[in-house]
Amino acid sequence: EQILSKGELQVSDKERHTQLEQMFRDIATIVADKCVNPETKRPYTVILIERAMKDIHYSVKPNKSTKQQALEVIRQLKETMQIERAHMRLRFILPQKEGKKLKEKLKPLIKVIESEDFHEQLEIVCLIDPGCFREIDELIRCETKGKGTLEVLSLKDVEEGDEKLE
Repeated sequence: EQILSKGELQVSDKERHTQLEQMFRDIATIVADKCVNPETKRPYTVILIERAMKDIHYSVKPNKSTKQQALEVIRQLKETMQIERAHMRLRFILPQKEGKKLKEKLKPLIKVIESEDFHEQLEIVCLIDPGCFREIDELIRCETKGKGTLEVLSLKDVEEGDEKLE
């Protein structure tokens, strides 16, 4: 009974190796999904990310989540290759009163403003770094007391299709 309640399950070497390999692949997939080449705005392939992870000798930690490790990998890969998180495209619709004041607070968090429309309400379509999303969401919710809306237009802004050579 004591062995059943307090004992640990033995995992064979092959099983452990397969599990770590699967986690390695999952991490590479998450990184490839979230990141782009900053020059071309095109996504990297999973195989390229896996190779880069091997080059920096990244070792998988079995007790940490794959998403946490993927964010760690992105930080480490930035030192050796051109990689950055793909920007998120958002639309804010802010009430007229708080619009101008709130825009000044949001400006440092926004990477690129694509369009701005100010009639009855301030409507901004912009690109942001995904790391700032929670902060922007809280700012809009607190400042407008629920009257402002934040809409995610796309989770990642990437170029699709074939690259044209000149």
